[in-house]
Amino acid sequence: MSLYLFFDVGNTRLKWAAVESTEKPNVQQKKLWAYSGSVSSKSLQSTEHPAELADYISKTLPKPDAIGFSCVAGEDAIVNLKSLFPQWSDLKWRELKGDSAYPGMRSLYQDSSKLGADRWAALIGARALSSYNTLVVNAGTATTIDLLGSNGLHYGGWILPGLSLMQESLQSKTAQLPLAVREETRQEFGINTNEAIIGGCDAAQIGAIHYALLQAKKMNCPVERIWLDGGNAKILLDQIKKSDLQNWSIEQTNSLVLRGVWAWLLAIL
Repeated sequence: MSLYLFFDVGNTRLKWAAVESTEKPNVQQKKLWAYSGSVSSKSLQSTEHPAELADYISKTLPKPDAIGFSCVAGEDAIVNLKSLFPQWSDLKWRELKGDSAYPGMRSLYQDSSKLGADRWAALIGARALSSYNTLVVNAGTATTIDLLGSNGLHYGGWILPGLSLMQESLQSKTAQLPLAVREETRQEFGINTNEAIIGGCDAAQIGAIHYALLQAKKMNCPVERIWLDGGNAKILLDQIKKSDLQNWSIEQTNSLVLRGVWAWLLAIL
């Protein structure tokens, strides 16, 4: 079996996936990855967990034909990750960065080397799936919202605290607000403190998406599709379905960053 192996080294999670070389990144299907997994990024700093991960991957996967990755967790994380697989030292690890070229796409970021590799990878992944005017929302530790035109132009985007960060900041920076627990929430105003915090954080996320749609329309780039990814994607999608955004073409997808690394890797091989 001929495989490509990808890593997405995030601030919270390290995700990995392998795909057969006959598969294509422009196909949206439930069962895509031949192998995949996710662990805490902090596990790379321990002495035990990295060895377990390396042992599992190397014993489960055949030797890949190529390895691609993106990383926003710093250079040490990259060094630690590569050190886990000395048996693959003959393979070149290809890193997708914020300024990596991809055919048919470019970014208006003032300094594209400062664009997060995960954001650029997610944009490439979205481009592989569709050529519409697209809003790419990655709801993870931070929530990122990026506008991608049908012309392949990245118009820029926003970064805001993710749902968990919002809730934790209220708990840590105030004297009387607790760490909220997600329960069945109302769409109206909260009638207790827990409801008020959860509902307020949800409203901030949904409001940012709604405002992005309005801004895109003003720029003559009306959004035709929203791709939603990240660890909080399901929570956010559930709330969106109860909001005025429910009539938009919005789709949750898994591992948009890994898909982008995949599409980029194929373009440079």
